[in-house]
This record gives sequence, C-alpha cells and structure tokens, in this order.
Amino acid sequence: MIWKVPLGEYPELTAKGIAPTGTENYGGPVVTAYGLVFIAATKDSKIRAFNKNTGEIVWEAKLPVPGYATPAVYTVEGRQFLVIACGGGKIGSESGDEYVAFALPE
Repeated sequence: MIWKVPLGEYPELTAKGIAPTGTENYGGPVVTAYGLVFIAATKDSKIRAFNKNTGEIVWEAKLPVPGYATPAVYTVEGRQFLVIACGGGKIGSESGDEYVAFALPE
C-alpha cells in the first residue's frame, strides 16, 4: 500500500477541531492518466481529487447532495471532463437527482 487517508468529514466534529474523521462511504474512485484519483462517496457531499502517488488532496468541491456513485471521466474534442451522479439518500443524507460535471484543466 502506498498511502491511506480518511475519506470525508463530519462537519460537527471538524468544527470542534476533530479532523480528519472519515465517513461511511458508498461509491468508488476513478483514476486519470495524469495521476489523479477522483472520489465522492461521502456523507459530507464533497468530491475530491487526490494525487495517486502521495494521497494528498489537490482539489475538492461541494456537491448539491452526496455523490454515492463512481465518477466517470470522458473527453470531448481533446478536453477531459469529470461527471458524478448526485443522488444522496443513504445513511440519513439529503436526497437529490442531479449530475454535476467539471472540466479538468487543460
């Protein structure tokens, strides 16, 4: 194993200075050819990008509701995009019905 990190946060614990905590997870990661590991899967409704070699979080974004799904990466006219289904609803989290897409840097 190269690295291991807790995935997700409980905001009420983070506010008390207890972090990182990790949360229950549903969904898997996708790895890009450029060495980024993208995963949502957490109750805190965030999607994160990790450096595949170090485990360092290099980017994160808030989703409308948790993305308990494996993200997909696709290319349009040479530009890479990332999309995640945001449905929530598990483990007491808010439900939704959106897809969120991000353009990866060129």
